Amino acid sequence: MTSQKTTGPTKQPKSKYARVWAFVTHYWLLSPIMFATLLVARLASTLVDVTVPIASGYLVDAIAHGDRSDPWPALRALAVLLALAGTFQFSRQVVTFLLNRMSARAITTIGRDAFAKVQRFSADWHANSFAGATVRKITRGMNSFDTFTDTLAFNLVPAFIVVVAVTATFIYRWPLLGMLVGACIVVFIVVSVSLSIFYVSPANRASREWDSKMSGALADSVTGNPTVKSFAAEEREDRLFSEVAQGWSQRAVLAWDRGAWTGLAQQAMLLVLQTVMMSTGIVLWSRGEATPGDIASLIATQFLIAGYLRDIAQQVRQVQRTINDMDDVLDFRDAELDISDRPGATQLKVTEGRISFEGMTFSYKGARAPLYDNFSLEIPAGQRVGLVGHSGAGKSTFVKLIQRLYDVDSGRILIDGQDIAQVTQASLRANVGLVPQDPILFHRSLAENIAYGRPGATPEQIAEAARLAHASEFIEQLPKGYKTLVGERGIKLSGGERQRVAIARAILAATPILILDEATSSLDSISERLIREAIERLSAGRTTIVVAHRLSTIQRLDRILVFDHGRIVEDGRHEELMRRPDGVYRRLLEVQIGTGEIATAAE
Repeated sequence: MTSQKTTGPTKQPKSKYARVWAFVTHYWLLSPIMFATLLVARLASTLVDVTVPIASGYLVDAIAHGDRSDPWPALRALAVLLALAGTFQFSRQVVTFLLNRMSARAITTIGRDAFAKVQRFSADWHANSFAGATVRKITRGMNSFDTFTDTLAFNLVPAFIVVVAVTATFIYRWPLLGMLVGACIVVFIVVSVSLSIFYVSPANRASREWDSKMSGALADSVTGNPTVKSFAAEEREDRLFSEVAQGWSQRAVLAWDRGAWTGLAQQAMLLVLQTVMMSTGIVLWSRGEATPGDIASLIATQFLIAGYLRDIAQQVRQVQRTINDMDDVLDFRDAELDISDRPGATQLKVTEGRISFEGMTFSYKGARAPLYDNFSLEIPAGQRVGLVGHSGAGKSTFVKLIQRLYDVDSGRILIDGQDIAQVTQASLRANVGLVPQDPILFHRSLAENIAYGRPGATPEQIAEAARLAHASEFIEQLPKGYKTLVGERGIKLSGGERQRVAIARAILAATPILILDEATSSLDSISERLIREAIERLSAGRTTIVVAHRLSTIQRLDRILVFDHGRIVEDGRHEELMRRPDGVYRRLLEVQIGTGEIATAAE
């Protein structure tokens, strides 16, 4: 079996235009009928816009060559002009309403898909990523899709239609003018796109990366505010954030300056285009090849083209920026999960709760040697097992492997004879309850936090679980009781109170296998005694694994495993291990409670 223990999802190469195009079209086509209608309406409105300058020319000719006693030809030309202008505005609003609805659905789906993917990244990935930066990347990708879509719908696509239609019309009527205008437009577009991609884009990318760093630093400091306050480190954090902000500022100014220089170059090219158009128009008029109405139409057309080309210049940069900003969401979407369900994975069915390690070998990525090497162990159903040992002995890794937060290099881990690598992760973790050392609560009510592992629980069941965990004692003293919001990560509660809520959550979930990772480490002595009683009730009839540094919490368990560098060096009940004068377990307990009390502890 191949290990998949990378610190993050495998990234695909950085965004290519084909990848971005496939991404955006996928979400556009979530509403295919609306998308097709949008294209037709946008095409129609743009073609109407092209005809407005021509209609203006007809109006000028009708006035210039008309008879003041017969204004109808001029009025008809005016009516046509107004009708075209009205049609353009109406069709443009249709595009707006359609785009609003299509974009809302697509953006919502992008956010949902990105969130779902990030939720399934490995525990290591989340441990090595700033939550604030991750949130920023997702929201920036959603906003970038919206900007990209708007840019194409209202700027680039109409601009392309206009310049092609106008150039074709000029070539048909005045070949020389058409070829000159076409050549100027091609040069303008090539130079604009080249500057955007090779000159502006690298600076935008650097600015974006520092934007993520700034968001991550801000989130890191804000979430760690209690620690900041405890060390009076506000000014230090101010300086750290200022350094990151200054790094972003320098790169942002560079990106903006490059955009400004590019804009200046584009304005110069537009001036050349306008000069070519108007001077050629005057030449045509002097030869009698253009009427006053044609010149008026030409003036309106050059303003129309300049406006759209100016949009092209600005929007090419905008599109390039949005493509860069979509990189992270695209990387999320295309990443291969470190830990994923195997093809044909089945649902785990726990009937007893027996756990078996069969010749299991596991090593962390980059480690010189495996932590576990050909490790085998049998934990019978319903047995309550304590894991002890020095830090780094492999206790936490042991329980993470049972939850399949990592894949093993070789061998198997079985629950009731079923290889956990061949079952769905959801079914595995639904059967393995966890009370961690530092429980994380959601900024939701106490009732919602307790019922997180059993969403359909009744208020009575929630209250009973809290009572068994001795959490009801402080909850019922709160003004809003079980409706009290606990703050981000449960910051409004003490460490011991968070731990009791986590234990109540595990009690209510009632999983057949239970893992307690230092579940009493945050409790005072009185609370610890109460929680030990709750744990004994909770673990009755369940396979229970208790990771403990505070050895008083495991003395009444059925079995104690002493770990040392991925090996079990002692295995037995508390009383048996205490009879070993030079045993590792006995030495650990001596350090904790003092050698003078060992005899009492061994009784």
